[in-house]
Amino acid sequence: MKIGRLIRTMLLGLCVTSYMPLALGKESPETITVGSKNSTESVILGEMLSHLVQNSGNDAVHQRQLGGTRVLWNALLSGEIDVYPEYTGTLLQEILVAENLQTGAELRQSLAAHGLRMAGPLGFNNTYAIGMKDKLAEQLDLRKISDLRNHPKLMLGFGNEFMDRADGWPGLQQHYQLPHQNVRGLEHDLAYRGIESGTLHVTDLYVTDAEIAHYNLRALEDDLNYFPVYDAVVLYKTNLVHRAPEAIVLFRQLAGSIDASVMREMNSQVKLHGKEESKVAANFLEKNLKLDIEVQVQSAWQQFWRHTREHLMLVGISLSAAILLAIPLGILSARQPRVGHIVLGTAGVIQTIPSLALFVFMIPLLGIGWAPAVVALFLHSLLPIIRNTYAGLKDISPTIVESAQALGLPPHSMLRIVELPLATRSILAGIKTSAVINVGTATLSALIGAGGYGQPILTGIRLDNISLILQGAVPAAVLALLVQGLFELIERGLLPKGLRIQANQTKLIS
Repeated sequence: MKIGRLIRTMLLGLCVTSYMPLALGKESPETITVGSKNSTESVILGEMLSHLVQNSGNDAVHQRQLGGTRVLWNALLSGEIDVYPEYTGTLLQEILVAENLQTGAELRQSLAAHGLRMAGPLGFNNTYAIGMKDKLAEQLDLRKISDLRNHPKLMLGFGNEFMDRADGWPGLQQHYQLPHQNVRGLEHDLAYRGIESGTLHVTDLYVTDAEIAHYNLRALEDDLNYFPVYDAVVLYKTNLVHRAPEAIVLFRQLAGSIDASVMREMNSQVKLHGKEESKVAANFLEKNLKLDIEVQVQSAWQQFWRHTREHLMLVGISLSAAILLAIPLGILSARQPRVGHIVLGTAGVIQTIPSLALFVFMIPLLGIGWAPAVVALFLHSLLPIIRNTYAGLKDISPTIVESAQALGLPPHSMLRIVELPLATRSILAGIKTSAVINVGTATLSALIGAGGYGQPILTGIRLDNISLILQGAVPAAVLALLVQGLFELIERGLLPKGLRIQANQTKLIS
């Protein structure tokens, strides 16, 4: 168990213990964390599970659109989440493919060895399909996947996860001996835009996607039976049987209640008609399971302030920590050239790691949520501050340094009285650069459940909603400008008067 989760558990235990005398013998409700992938269907099913948890008398936290399959699977194994919707084909062909499982019994046995159980199937098979515009397919007489062999110049674009999955493009290409080389990877939801605009010709579909009918697409026949069955199931931690048995009973009531047409219609209500996932899920449960579901939807302002608080926390903690460490490292690098090469080189290597990859690298160490996001942002903020601190100290005229030494100033006094004031502009320039980068990069934190302005951006991309994207992008840009302005004011306060006059004169001359 991770340290952070252990601390939270201990605190929760203390709270429960102190509350028990007031509870008149009643057990306190469990907090069950539900996860969902970055797809509309997964979010809807995640909302269903959250409603069921609450209906069972427990508290539910829904970590929406956490990313791809591996992120959710690892979060479930580590206990960061307790339950999420999954598909049998994904379990057999992607997650547990190395175990070569053949039957449902073998699958359940393998899950039990991982401390997991499976409820379901829910009633629909959301298998993969390969699709294209019906009009183009008719023109080229394309009806089966094997027909694609005769059209090697078609532009293929698949979801990023499909590009790398064991049951995705590599296996499909080999199975059907497809000659296509110009194949792009992109977000699944964005592929539909590419198909509609004509920049893509062929993409991967989920058979319950609402866009298939909306964009008038044709799903090509899987004539060589490549894709397995992807029955939707509920995957949960075994300990939920004891922690929240009432919730498990409700999970099992979902079995067989959702067919493909019903799931497609729910996806359509959200993606094409703009309804809230939470309301769509509640309407289904009220109609089919006869449950009384209370839906609490935050207003736009409430969501804005929540995302603002989350973003400020991410940026504030990570940037403050980076400043506290990077300035001393910059000073050390300037004083000790050999050490400086190592420090600057290490910081440079970290900076070259793509931001998204760095976030993902943190998950095995720190789980999901704000902790890995803060660490990733902290690491990405180091280089500009270290480098500018180093450069600011190195650029000080040797004459000034020699004069200070002649006055008998000890090294620490010379650093505080002479060197740091002269390097202030350079140091603050590095901090401003890091701050602006930090604010923008923090939008990626939503991919691992840390929230912030990235949450509406991800939702907007998933729902093809420009307004939602702007609700995250515009505040992030404004915050970056405000942070830069704040450090401009700090610079005016910290910069010695003589250097301020010199800087103003330089600006006038230029």
